[in-house]
Amino acid sequence: MNPPTSPAFPGDTWCFISTTENETERLARRLAEALQPGAVVALIGNLGAGKTRLVRAVAEALGVDRQSIASPTFVLVHEYEGRLPIYHFDTYRLRDAGDFLSLGADEYMSDSGVCFIEWADRVIEHLPADHLRVEITATSETAREFRFGATGKKSAAIIARLVNNQPSCDTGRELGADQCCPPLCP
Repeated sequence: MNPPTSPAFPGDTWCFISTTENETERLARRLAEALQPGAVVALIGNLGAGKTRLVRAVAEALGVDRQSIASPTFVLVHEYEGRLPIYHFDTYRLRDAGDFLSLGADEYMSDSGVCFIEWADRVIEHLPADHLRVEITATSETAREFRFGATGKKSAAIIARLVNNQPSCDTGRELGADQCCPPLCP
């Protein structure tokens, strides 16, 4: 597995600005519809950015009971059964990137489920070359900027499905990469 230094498909970026939790939930439903078996979603953002909140909303959209979804901070990985199996990792407390593999990450990432990896920048060298990179930035107490970056064909297809699955109302602000998001950093 090779860490990409930038999206493999530089034009395949997308940004969504959410100003409320309802808009974040709408984004999560769109993402849930766009995901396919075997997808790996690398979540990057500071404490409190909304990584676990996004995973919780995606899992709920995939049919997982909301009350059973917790942050994996102390357990390190949670498994949920929904329309697609969900494997939710939190690498914040790992001593080093090698510990990620000790959790069986390779097996999870080669499964037919969806892997969400919080603090993915800590284990980027162990992720598949093709993964969906999601950088989350808190811009206020309730507002978030979600930057999606493709690192291969599968992740580019997820972004294409996200972009084509437009919401039915006009809340939330979507912007093309040229309007919102600079190229993703290494």
